[in-house]
This record gives sequence, structure tokens and C-alpha cells, in this order.
Amino acid sequence: MPNTESEIPVSQHPHPPKYLTTIIALLTMIGPFTIDTYLPSFPAIEAEFEVSRALMSQSLAFYLAAFAISTLFWGPLSDRLGRRAVVVSTLLLYFVASIGCGLAGDYNTFLFFRVLQGVAAGGGLAAGRTMIRDVHTPQDAQHALSRVMMLFALAPAIAPVIGGWLHDLFGWRSVFYFLGIYSGVVLAVILLLIPETLPVSMRQSFHPIYVARVYGRTLIHRRFQSLVFMVACYFGGMFLYVAGAPTLIFDFLELDAHQFWYLFVPMVGGIIFGAWLSGYLAHRWHAERTLSLSLTLMAIGTTLNLLQALWLQPLVITSILPLVFYTAGIGIAMPAMTVLSLDCFPNNRGAASAVQGSVHMMGNALVASIAVPLLGHQPEWLAAGQFALVAIALVLWRFVPRQ
Repeated sequence: MPNTESEIPVSQHPHPPKYLTTIIALLTMIGPFTIDTYLPSFPAIEAEFEVSRALMSQSLAFYLAAFAISTLFWGPLSDRLGRRAVVVSTLLLYFVASIGCGLAGDYNTFLFFRVLQGVAAGGGLAAGRTMIRDVHTPQDAQHALSRVMMLFALAPAIAPVIGGWLHDLFGWRSVFYFLGIYSGVVLAVILLLIPETLPVSMRQSFHPIYVARVYGRTLIHRRFQSLVFMVACYFGGMFLYVAGAPTLIFDFLELDAHQFWYLFVPMVGGIIFGAWLSGYLAHRWHAERTLSLSLTLMAIGTTLNLLQALWLQPLVITSILPLVFYTAGIGIAMPAMTVLSLDCFPNNRGAASAVQGSVHMMGNALVASIAVPLLGHQPEWLAAGQFALVAIALVLWRFVPRQ
């Protein structure tokens, strides 16, 4: 299995499909939209279905779990049928699931369609980003993925705003009708503008034994496993503050619901800047050097965050500024990390993307369900949790095989 960039095959596209980067960014935005747009509607949904906040939160946990598990199916299927077929079919499924959520008459039906949303959204992630690597060299793919990351980063910032606006004007069900319409528009654009990116000559078997062997190879591939768990660790460090945002905003900083942007806008700004820098460096630095820079920024950010949490009273500027350094590091890392991970298995990029996405999403689910409840009582505990996750990522990077 080749691992060096010069040995990695690229699909037979003399020119990448026009608008591919923008369209894949719109596709990947479905994930954060599905998580964040309905958050302002929690009280209304709870009241209508007569369920507790704990039960309502399960709809998010079940979505994340379904997303993580389903990617392991969609990835190998995209290696067999092609990326476009998987993206189109999962967008159709997502459309049905979103309308189902909007029409649900009870909580169990609502939860069923939320799980179906997670199953469908996993396909877009697994197949979408591999389309970019299919048609680009490693350096061009990193540059393209950095632009995807810049657009993708906008979703968590604007999703709650859109959800709140729709809820106030039309009620909570309109949020899910919006998600259905959004997926329908993305589907139409892909059908009209994006061809298949995986040549027939590069298709792989979908036989269960073959797929099991591929996943078996990912489990023993030290470089791939190191890269994948690095992503889970450093992204988990950010997700501590995403999932713990209500505690940070309401309890530590004593702000109100209209001031959530104090946290999310600077963090998104850091990601966008980092993604831009990653694209700028794509043809100037090796991916390994770019990742070293990103981890340095994350280490600086989490160290400053821990120090301010230990020594200073919680203030907006001191609590949030270190997170900007941290998210800038994530923005730099993600495009390069994605390319390096996929290139560990150039003939099975769909499966490789599926494993990376699954581990990433499972890590977020564990952070939200275990780490935040345990560490969210004190600001220094949250900062220490982030510090520990970054320390693990640094150790993994120190010992990751270079081939």
C-alpha cells in the first residue's frame, strides 16, 4: 500500500469539477446545521411532547451516535458505487428524515427521525471530502479543503441564529422543514453540476469480508491510527467549550442567551483564519510542518487558557481569547490532517474517511456526555481537560510514523 505522495493515484479528471469546493462545503454544513439549528426550540419541543430536558438531549446524543456508526457503512459503499451515488442517496434520505421530524406527533417518532438524520448525514461527510481528494494532488487537496473549512466554520455560528428566527416566526417545526429544503437545494446542485469523481477502474469490493479486512488494516496502521486519534483529541478540546457553552456563558461569565456570540464568533473567526493560513501554506510547506505549527498554536492557546482559569476571575476577554489561538490551530490542522489520513489508504479513501469521521464524532459524543458533566463545574477543570487532550495529541504527533 503506497504511502508517499508521489505514489498516490489521482482520479482521471484533467480539471476538477467547477464549484466542487463550494458545493462540498455546503454539503458538510448539513452536520452542524442539524446539531445547532433546533437548540433554541428545545423548550417548545419539550412542552409539546411533554418530555424532560434529559430526554430532549438524547435526541442530540442519538443523532451523534447514528452519524458516527453510519459513516462506517457509507465510506466503503462510496468506494464501491462511487461518491456521487452515496451523496445523492443520503441527501434524499436526509430530506425524508427532516420532513419526518417536522411532522412528528410524539417524541418517539421525533427521535426515530433524528436517528435517521444522523444515518443520512454520515454519508455526506464520508463521501463528500473524498471527492476533493479524488481529483486533486495532495497540496491542491489541502488548499481546497482549507476553503471548505472556512465555509464550514460559518455553520455553527449562523445555525442557532437561523433556528431562533424560524422558531420565533413559524414555530419549531419550521426548523426541520428548513433543513429538508436546504438538503433538497444541495441535492439539486449536485445533480446538475457535480459528476462522479471516482473512476470505475478504482472501484473496490463491498463484500463484507473485504470491508472487514480494510477496516482491520486501519486498526493496525500506526500512522493512520495516530492521525485519527489526534483529530479526536484536539477537536474534543474545542468541543468541551462548545458542549459546555451554556455553563461558560451563564454560570462562569454571567451573560445572557443573547450573548452566546461572544464565544462562538471569536472561535469561528479563529477557525476561518487558520483554514485560510492552511490554504496559503499548502504549496509552500509540507503538511507535516503545517501540522507542527497548528499544534504549537493549540498548545499556546490551551496553556494560556489553563493559566487564566487558575489565576484570574472569569472575564469575557481572558476566557475567550485563548480559545481563539486554539481554534486557529484547529483551522490550520484539519485540511492537512484530512489529506494525510486519506492518503494512508489511497485505494480505500472512502473507508479511511469513514473511520476518521466515526472516531471524531464518537469523541465529541463522549466529551458531551461524560467530560462536560464531570468537568463543567469549575472553569479550571474545563481548561485542565482541554490541556490533557492536547497533551495526548502532542504525544501522538511526536511518535507518529512518518511513513
